Amino acid sequence: MERRKDLLITIAGDFIALVLVWFAFYYARFELEWFGQAGDIEPALLLVPSIVIAIFWIAIFAFFGLYKRLYLISRFDEIIRVAKITVIGTLIFFFLLFADELNWNAENIIYARNYTILYWLLTFVFVATNRLIIRSTQRLMVKKGVGLHRAIIIGTGETAKNISEDIIRHRTTGLDVIGFVNQNGELKDNDQRIAVEMEKILGNLSEINTLIEREKAEDVIVAMEPDDRMKLLDVMNIIDVQGISVKIVPDFYQIISGLNQTNQIFGLPLIEVMPDPMPTWEKFVKRFMDIVLSLMILVISLPVMIVVAVLIRITSEGPAIFKQERVGLNGKLFMMYKFRSMRNDAENETGPTWAKDNDDRITPVGWWLRKLRLDELPQLFNVLKGDMSLVGPRPERKYFVDQFKKEIPLYSRRLSVRPGITGWAQVKWKYDETFDDVKEKTKYDLFYVENMSLRMDIKILINTLFTMLSGKGQ
Repeated sequence: MERRKDLLITIAGDFIALVLVWFAFYYARFELEWFGQAGDIEPALLLVPSIVIAIFWIAIFAFFGLYKRLYLISRFDEIIRVAKITVIGTLIFFFLLFADELNWNAENIIYARNYTILYWLLTFVFVATNRLIIRSTQRLMVKKGVGLHRAIIIGTGETAKNISEDIIRHRTTGLDVIGFVNQNGELKDNDQRIAVEMEKILGNLSEINTLIEREKAEDVIVAMEPDDRMKLLDVMNIIDVQGISVKIVPDFYQIISGLNQTNQIFGLPLIEVMPDPMPTWEKFVKRFMDIVLSLMILVISLPVMIVVAVLIRITSEGPAIFKQERVGLNGKLFMMYKFRSMRNDAENETGPTWAKDNDDRITPVGWWLRKLRLDELPQLFNVLKGDMSLVGPRPERKYFVDQFKKEIPLYSRRLSVRPGITGWAQVKWKYDETFDDVKEKTKYDLFYVENMSLRMDIKILINTLFTMLSGKGQ
């Protein structure tokens, strides 16, 4: 895909620029003697340290999200981002290298300041120049029709026709419309609602995911007529292909408030919906927190877990640990662990069912485990494996997920993040007892997905702790 090519070209260009920075820094410092120092190191000996330092910088750039949304990004915005992140990276770099070596007198502080400013300036200029060259080249190429992203338009009326013509006129959108998708049921040759050429209609809305994969599309543009605006949620619910960028004509902005990024794209009236709200560095910290906190809780709670396991075994038949297949990130199945709180044969006769008040399937020990949320402790191993996070939408069984996808708008959006032991729905709602409960919890889950942040995760963990201490679990 073009996105992967953009990423590889940008990383390769940054790597070369960063290697050159180290040679330029050495030349300015020792050959030009800008700081009164002379050096006689062979240039070949600078190659290995320059490569190591370049790898350090690539990691910093990735951590702070400098490799996200690269395709035809605003050159001005990208230069500002490069400036900010190179300042942070330079300070980290010099602190790691020289913090223990400098004798902090006035003269050395001045030298350190000058070194730092020079190195930052070189890094910024070289990387910014690389980015400017790549983005400018991209723009020149797309004007010639090279490297365009393949796009599908949902809609066959005047709105779809007009947006297609706009894209053709504005090559710098970087989009190549490969066809349209009909959202009005069976196609008829004399249908007055169809304004586009019939041979360019790829299929019906029910086939959209198959069409995206078959046509190798990277963008989907929703351009339905104003009379069809109430169908938008249904359309968004059907699209279920990872990595697809979904854009809409802004007539629909009011009914998807909260799911959009409101800046225009390439000057055309297109708005991107359901963007990723959590920066790369926050995702890294979130995963780091998951691992560290899970290990800490496992160590602290190990005596409690042993006692609980023994109590379960001696009070009811069956294993202490209950294993069940659940749906995780991007629909991937995994085996989730819990302390068993129900009879071993709880669903033998009924099949998959929801919990309910005064559920006679729950054992006496299980009742207390649920009250104190202790039945969830084994899921810390799922967190360490990467199947789950401490915070996220609760993972469901495939039986229910398949059902809810058909009946609850945007339910699939929950699967775009790693499921959690606890979540916004868990601290704000109760156990699922009816289909209405599931619909209500989905609202909370979608709110979390669209507003993910470390601050929100910490808030949820604190709320969960108070729930455990107060014994308000179910």
